[in-house]
Amino acid sequence: MELPIFKSISWTVSEFHGKVVFMETQPNNHFSRIVSVFHDRALPEREAFLVGYAALIEAYSLPVPLPDRLALISHQHRRYDTEIWSVYTPRHQPEDTLAGHLAFALRYEGVELAVLHALFMQTGDSEIEGWVRREPVGRYARRAWFFYEWLMDRKLKLNDATTGNSVDALDPKQYCVGPAMSSKRHRVRNNLPGVRDFCPLVRRTAKIEAFLSHDWQARAHEKTGQVHKDVLARAAAFLLLKDSQASFAIEGESPCKNRAERWGQAIGQAGMYPLTIEELLRLQSIVIADTRFVKMGLRKEGGFIGMRDRTDGTPMPDHISARWQDVERLIEAMIATDTRLREGGTINPVIAAAMIAFGFVFIHPFVDGNGRIHRFLIHHVLAERGFAPKGIVFPVSAVILERIDEYRQVLEAYSRPRLKHIRWQSVPDGNVDVLNETIDLYRYFDATRPAEFLYECVTRTIEHNLPEEILFLERYDRMKAAVTERFDMPDHTVDLLVGFLGQNNGIFSKRAREKEFKAFTDAERSELETLYATIFGDEARKADRSNKDTRKNRQN
Repeated sequence: MELPIFKSISWTVSEFHGKVVFMETQPNNHFSRIVSVFHDRALPEREAFLVGYAALIEAYSLPVPLPDRLALISHQHRRYDTEIWSVYTPRHQPEDTLAGHLAFALRYEGVELAVLHALFMQTGDSEIEGWVRREPVGRYARRAWFFYEWLMDRKLKLNDATTGNSVDALDPKQYCVGPAMSSKRHRVRNNLPGVRDFCPLVRRTAKIEAFLSHDWQARAHEKTGQVHKDVLARAAAFLLLKDSQASFAIEGESPCKNRAERWGQAIGQAGMYPLTIEELLRLQSIVIADTRFVKMGLRKEGGFIGMRDRTDGTPMPDHISARWQDVERLIEAMIATDTRLREGGTINPVIAAAMIAFGFVFIHPFVDGNGRIHRFLIHHVLAERGFAPKGIVFPVSAVILERIDEYRQVLEAYSRPRLKHIRWQSVPDGNVDVLNETIDLYRYFDATRPAEFLYECVTRTIEHNLPEEILFLERYDRMKAAVTERFDMPDHTVDLLVGFLGQNNGIFSKRAREKEFKAFTDAERSELETLYATIFGDEARKADRSNKDTRKNRQN
């Protein structure tokens, strides 16, 4: 059955005063007229036809964030991609119906759960029922049928499929998929990574494929396998504290040493306890040292990230959190997805960590403490799945801090497109009250970019941070042994000596010569500087200079 909106018109897209516009083309007429502007997306060509998700979003005025890339049919016989458009040739033109454009989308554009759910909310049951009856063995008709019933949580008036080869809900060549469970009714294998109320997707981009082609888990274990247990334990302790301090720094806080150590101890327990709401509440109680000014537990009010107007306190959001009425439902579904991924074992631990950790921070279930718990969840998923060597915490937060601008861009790439789909009002305490249904914004999203970013951070820790710390400790021990063999001094003085040399490019500073180490002769100081250069080398001294603040923490 054709939809009236597609029955007698096709949608041509062109540019009008720098804007993307639609022109309604009547089959028997020779004129066109402007009917709307399409989200200000620039076109790669001056004229083309919208197809797939783009056509469906426009035809039904679907209130959804646009997929990162949409599809066009060009008048030219050249297939190519830009950053935001996939351009197809006239031979790809689908039938100008709901079924035609949806089949095109599922075939060429993949699965956009938020778009599909919004579409099905408007079409009702009859359109999909009619399509399946016309094409009972059609792979795209059956997939659309499966997605309709899965997303809408109700059965259509259709008999179970009895013929046709089973097909995957997600194409494993396009997506990182979950454990496949057969849906006999549709003859579809449900390999979605999540559950109905929380199901982010990760596309197998070239960058993701490159990461997955290497066994980074084995690489991490190999890096630590040949290290002396004492050195490894000391490296682990330092990296744990470093990660804790960095996680606070990302939030713009400078906690006292005891508070950082307390949170570091919590990070060290990552993976030890099952992920539950109670465990998340326990973690929040560790993060928030003074609870007098913070409402603890799952939010019972709105939430946002951003500034407030200086004159009247009106919120100026960069991110609006999930409605508090949806928080418990979303978090329970997030936990169920984590369980599904862990027990299924089909998705790489880093991909799973990105889905869970970034999903959590987008929901923002607490009034405070979300960012640090978000980064804890990265450690939790990696540790629970055995990705990190036992007893080792990758200093992911430290790497994120080094790449803080990119981290913020990843968060903003999610938040900004969603702001226009959230209706809210300011409340007297300067908070926000969300006025419309927004749950789909938090349960269905593309986690590809967060996964790419997290993989870059994890591989950085494996290839650089972890071995650099181990190498430093090994050289530190050699330096300390050589000094104590030559000079009779207590351990804490040797530590101070090595620390001073490390912070001053391997030479004694004026202060060190005149105060802490004035007892040395010039010849002895020269001897020690030569010894330091021999053991640490130029590259080590460069690393020492870049990490002088964290090295100082080691001595305290």
